[in-house]
Amino acid sequence: MENQDSFVLHGNLIYTSDRNKFISLKDGYMVVEKGTITSVSAEKPAMADNLPVKDCQGKLIMPGFADMHLHAPQYIQIGMGMDYKLLDWLDGYTFQEEPKFADPDYARKIYPLFVDEMTACGTTSSAIFATIHPESTDILCDILAQKGVRAYVGKVNMDTNSAPALTEETAESLKATEDFIQKWQNHPLVRPIITPRFVPSVTAEMMTGLGQFAEKYQVPVQSHLSENPGEIELVKKLFPQDQYYMSVYDRFGLFGQTPTLMAHCIHLSDAEIAIMADKGVYAVHCPASNLNLASGLMPMRKMLNAGVKVVLGSDIGAGHTLYMPHEIVRAIEVSKIRSIENPEETPLKLSEAFYLATKAGGEFFGQTGSFEIGWSADFLITDVPEYQQERSVDEQLQNFIYHGTAQDIQEVYVQGRPVKNTRK
Repeated sequence: MENQDSFVLHGNLIYTSDRNKFISLKDGYMVVEKGTITSVSAEKPAMADNLPVKDCQGKLIMPGFADMHLHAPQYIQIGMGMDYKLLDWLDGYTFQEEPKFADPDYARKIYPLFVDEMTACGTTSSAIFATIHPESTDILCDILAQKGVRAYVGKVNMDTNSAPALTEETAESLKATEDFIQKWQNHPLVRPIITPRFVPSVTAEMMTGLGQFAEKYQVPVQSHLSENPGEIELVKKLFPQDQYYMSVYDRFGLFGQTPTLMAHCIHLSDAEIAIMADKGVYAVHCPASNLNLASGLMPMRKMLNAGVKVVLGSDIGAGHTLYMPHEIVRAIEVSKIRSIENPEETPLKLSEAFYLATKAGGEFFGQTGSFEIGWSADFLITDVPEYQQERSVDEQLQNFIYHGTAQDIQEVYVQGRPVKNTRK
C-alpha cells in the first residue's frame, strides 16, 4: 500500500454529501484508482477484482478534516495569554513570537512539529497564515509538500499599526508576495493564498497591490473580519469612508472577487451577512479561539439560513488544539448556547458540524472532503473500541467525535497516498 494509489478499502464508511444527514456503510467498499474515488458500495464491486484490498474491518473510515483558519507560527504559543482579549493578546504574545521566524533555522525547527501534529490530528486540507518572512514561508510550504498534504499558505502582509519587527516596507512586501505566488501557484497540493493580516495592519496601498495580484493570478484570499468590538472600532477610525468593515476589503478586490475566507465574522449586521452570502465569501467559524479570547459567539444558524458558506477553523494559537473533532463539538455547543436566547437559531446537528469540517471546507480546494465518485481519496482510518463494535456506524462516529482522540487515528491519506512522517 505504501507506493500505490489504487486499491479497494474495506471497512465502516461514513461521510456527508450534504449537511442534513450521514451516509454510512458497515463493512462497505470504496474503490480508489489513481488517488480518485471511483466506487462506494455495500458489496465488493467486480471492477475491484484486479486491485489490492486494504482490509479495515471493524475500523471507521471518514473523510479527512479541513482546518480553514490557523496560524502556523503560533503553534508554540498555544495556551499562552488566554486571560487577554484579542488586541492585547496580539501585542503581548503573537507579535513577540512571530518576529523569531525571520531566522530560517527557527522555522526549520518549529514548522515540522506543527505539520506533524496537524496531520496526526486528521487534517488533510488547511488554510494557513505563515508570517511576513518569505524564506520561512517557503520552508513551511516545503514541509507541507514533503508531507504530502493539501494546503493554502499565505505570506502575511503587514505595513502599518504593527510591532516594529513585523512592519514591512510596502513595495518590498508586495514584491515578495508576487514572487511567492509565482513560485507556488502550480504546485499540485500546496498553493499560495493572499493574506493581509487584517484591515488595521495594512495600508490602502498594500491592499491595492494585493487586490491586483488576486485578479492577475486568480489567487484566493484569506483574512479576519469582525472578530472583536475593539478591532471593529479601530477599522472605523482608519477607514471612515467605508460603510462596513468588509467594505474595505471589497473596495480593494479582496472580498469574493476570487474565493475568499474570512475568519470569525462574529459581530455582523443582517445587511453584512446578506452581502457575504451574495458575494459567496466563506465565514470561518473558530469557536475555541472565540471563547478563549472572549470575542463572542458566531451566529452560525443565522448565517447558514442566509446562505453564507460556513466552514470551521482551529485558529491556533488563540485556539488551543489542532484536533478538529473538538472544533466540531464546540461549534455545536456554541450554537446551543446561542439558541437559549435566540430560539429561532436552532442548534447544529452533528451531521451539519461534521459536514462543515469535511466537505464544506474541502470544496474550497476542489473535490475533496466527501466519499463521492470522482472526488479525491483524502481519508482517515480510525480505531473503534471493542465495546463499540456492535454499534451502528453513525454511533461509532458519534463516539469518536465526542470521546475519541488523535491517537485513535491510525492512518491518514491524501489522494490515495499515506501522508509521510517527516520526523527523523
